Amino acid sequence: QCQLSGLWRNEQDSLMEISAVRDNGDFQGKYLTRVTLAGGCARSSPLKGAQQQPSEGGWPTFAFTVRWDKFSNATSAFTGQCFVDTAGKETLTTMWLLREAVESLEEDWKATR
Repeated sequence: QCQLSGLWRNEQDSLMEISAVRDNGDFQGKYLTRVTLAGGCARSSPLKGAQQQPSEGGWPTFAFTVRWDKFSNATSAFTGQCFVDTAGKETLTTMWLLREAVESLEEDWKATR
C-alpha cells in the first residue's frame, strides 16, 4: 500500500510534506519549492488535497493545490498517482497546471502553464 503522508522530494529538489491523510482522504501540508517565479531561495507554501483510494486493488490517485501567495500571485493544481515498486520504494507521479494572475482579459493567453 502506498502511504501519501510524509516527506517527498522531486527532480528539481523541491520538498513536499504531507500530514496524515484523514479517513475521508483529505490532507494538508507544505510545499517547499526550489523553483520559484520570483527566483532566489526556496519558499514554503501551504497545500491542501484529497486522496481517492482505489475500490479494488491498484494504487491511490490524489489531487492537491498549492497557494504561492507568499511570493507570487499564482496557484498550482497537481493530480497524480502513488505507486510502490517490487523493492517497496514509493513513487508519486504527477501533472500540474500553474495559473498566474494577469492584468487583463487580453493577457489571459499567457496566464496558465
